[in-house]
Amino acid sequence: MKNTYVLLGFLVFLTACQDPKEQADLIILNANIYTVDETFSKADAVAIKDGKFAMVGTAQEVQAAYSTGETIDVRGKTMIPGLIDAHCHFYGLGLTQQIVDLVGTQSYEEVLARVQSFQKQNPSNFILGRGWDQNDWEVKEFPTKKELDVLFPDIPVALERVDGHAYIVNQKALDLAGITAATKIDGGEIVMENGVPSGVLVDNPMGLVDAVMPLPNRQTQIQALKEAEKLCFSYGLTTVNDAGLNQNTIELIDSLQQAGALSMRVYAMISNNKANLDHYLERGIVKTPHLNVRSVKVYGDGALGSRGAALRTPYSDKDEHYGAMITPVASIEKLAERIAASDYQMNTHAIGDSANIVVLRAYKNALKGKKDRRWKVEHAQVISPADFDYFKEGIIPSIQPTHATSDMYWAEDRLGAERVKGAYAFKTLLNKAGTVVLGTDFPVEQVSPFYTFYAAVARKDLKQYPEGGFQIQDALTREETLRGMTIWAAHSNFEEHEKGSIEAGKYADFVILSHDIMEVEEDKIPNLQAEQTYVGGKKVN
Repeated sequence: MKNTYVLLGFLVFLTACQDPKEQADLIILNANIYTVDETFSKADAVAIKDGKFAMVGTAQEVQAAYSTGETIDVRGKTMIPGLIDAHCHFYGLGLTQQIVDLVGTQSYEEVLARVQSFQKQNPSNFILGRGWDQNDWEVKEFPTKKELDVLFPDIPVALERVDGHAYIVNQKALDLAGITAATKIDGGEIVMENGVPSGVLVDNPMGLVDAVMPLPNRQTQIQALKEAEKLCFSYGLTTVNDAGLNQNTIELIDSLQQAGALSMRVYAMISNNKANLDHYLERGIVKTPHLNVRSVKVYGDGALGSRGAALRTPYSDKDEHYGAMITPVASIEKLAERIAASDYQMNTHAIGDSANIVVLRAYKNALKGKKDRRWKVEHAQVISPADFDYFKEGIIPSIQPTHATSDMYWAEDRLGAERVKGAYAFKTLLNKAGTVVLGTDFPVEQVSPFYTFYAAVARKDLKQYPEGGFQIQDALTREETLRGMTIWAAHSNFEEHEKGSIEAGKYADFVILSHDIMEVEEDKIPNLQAEQTYVGGKKVN
C-alpha cells in the first residue's frame, strides 16, 4: 500500500511538470481585439483570472500559457475595452424611468397629452416629467402655465426641460414654492408675463420648487439605480461618471456594490454644497474596486438651449440677454482654492464663452505649483479663440459629441455666425489639451455610446444630417474617439492603471460588438450593438 501512494504521488508530480499551464477563469478566443493600449495594438485572445486580464495576445500564446474550464470562441467578433461615459447622470437616468417621459415631443400640446395620460395611469400627488425642448416645436418659445393650471388646478406639476436647466410649473407648484412676482433670486430667471410668473423657471429659481418636491424613498432609489445599470450594460458601458451626487446616494450606491447588488463601476462627482464639501474634503478620497469619490461637480452657468449659458456679448437671438452664472465668479474662485488644497478634482460645467474663461482662469490661479491634478471643464462648449490655450495647462475638456448634433439646428441663431466657430470644437480642444474625454450627459441625450461615437467622427445626427458634417473640421478620428471613451476617460478619473484598455493586470471590463467599430461603414455606426458586456470577467449583458 505504501508503494502505491508513492507511485500516485510521483504521477501527480510528473503530470504537473508536463502541464505547466496556469489556470484561468475564462479564455476568449478568435476575437478582433482593439486593446487601446499605448500603441493601439491588436490581439485575438485573452485569458482572465480573478476578474482581471491575465494575458493578452494570440490564441496560440494564450492557450500555451493558460488552461481553463470555460473557453468562448467569439468567431471574429470585435472586442473593445468596457466603455466609460465620462459625463452622465446615472442615478438621474433611473429616476426618469419613473416619471413622465417628454423626450421627442413635437409640441406643447403633445407634452400636455403625455402628462394627462401618465397621471391617469400612475396617479400622483406631485406630477413630475422631463424631456421637453421648445427648439423641437413649431412654436419655438417657452410655454406658459395656463394650460397646466386648467388641467391640474390642485396638483403641483413640474416638467423639466431636456437639459435640466428649466422647469415649466403650474400655479400650485409656484404657490408651494412661495414664488411670486416679488421673488428675487440670482443665477437664473423667473420668466414673467404681464407682470406675473409665466410658469417657466430657468436655473437657480428651480431650486425653490425642488425644495418642496417629495423625496424618493429608498426602494425607489434602489429601483432607479438598477434600472439605470441594466440600460447602461445593454450599451456596453462599464463605468459611468455621475455628474453630481449627494452623500446619501453615494453611500447607497456603495452599499449595493458591496453587497453584489450593483455591478456598475461609478466615478462619483459630489454635488457642490456645504454638507458634501465638509464631509468629503475632510474625509479624503473614497476608493473601492467599483466606486471612486474624488471630485466635485460645480455649475458655472446654465444651458444654451434655455439661453442660460453665460456669454460675453448678448445672445444673437435675444437683445441684451447674456445668460447667467449659476455660481458667482468670486464663489468659483474661492471654491477652486479650497478644492486645490485637498486631493479632490474640480469638474465645472461651463457652456458659454464667459463661463468658460471664468472657470479656466480660476483653475489656472488655483493650480499654480500643483502637478497632475487633471481638473476638467465639463462641456467646454463655447470657447473664445484666445482662450483655447488655457487647455495646454493640464486642463481636460470633458465633452459630449451628441450635444453638437442636437444643438446645430439653432446654435448659430443663439451665437451668431462668428462665435459659433468656437463652439463644439472637439478637434481644436484635443490639439490643445492632448486628450479629450467623451460622454453623453444622459438623460439629456440618449444613453447609446454609439451615437456618441458617430457624432464625434461624422458630426451628423441620426438622420445623417448635415451632408458633409457640422463644422467637420472639428471631427475626431475613430481612434481618438475610442480612446476618449476608454483610456483617456480612465486617465481623467485617475484610473488608467486599472481600466480603459485591454492589458494584463487591468480589470476584465470589455464589450463584444456586433460589428467592427473601427471599420464599419460610417452611417452604420449608430446601429452597432453591444452583444456581450463583461465587468470584472463576469457577463452582465
